[in-house]
Amino acid sequence: MEAPKPPNFPNSCDYFPFGQNTSMCAARAFRWWEKNTSSNMTEIESTNQLVHSLLHAEDKLVIVDFYSPGCGGCKALHPKICQQAEMNPSVMLLRVNCEEHKAMCRSLHIHVLPFFRFYRGAQGRVCAFSCTNATISKFNNALAKHGMDRCSLGPAKGLEEGELLSLASNPDAHFGYPWRSLS
Repeated sequence: MEAPKPPNFPNSCDYFPFGQNTSMCAARAFRWWEKNTSSNMTEIESTNQLVHSLLHAEDKLVIVDFYSPGCGGCKALHPKICQQAEMNPSVMLLRVNCEEHKAMCRSLHIHVLPFFRFYRGAQGRVCAFSCTNATISKFNNALAKHGMDRCSLGPAKGLEEGELLSLASNPDAHFGYPWRSLS
């Protein structure tokens, strides 16, 4: 006779690639990347959702957080990013799981994690960088510099046209280029 499982014991795992020919099991009940998220944090489910969110953000500061469940630096930084999101409710934080959206991240040239891109209205991307718990000041400084409310002339720019074309040319990214004028 099999011993009963303790309460709240996860019955299944999600497996994530971790190194070459290996994977990591993350119990569904213990997904760190889903903990303590704020109402202004959105998990990106598709390339189209990312592009749409950036194009319709108006003058809001949008921070795109590229992370991986198997990234120790991403896990360590997560509570601080959640805290900043909570303290800055006017900022939109979009989170991209690079394990689930490899083609999108390849097309956007995301090669190191955690990685952040800041976008603001008609200016488009205003900065991009990688940072760790030790260099969180980069994130805080960028948030202080670009986080103030301001009005920009023209519609939100979103991704650069070259990035949109790169996404559209990558069949694995499942993206239909918005063939309207971006200007």
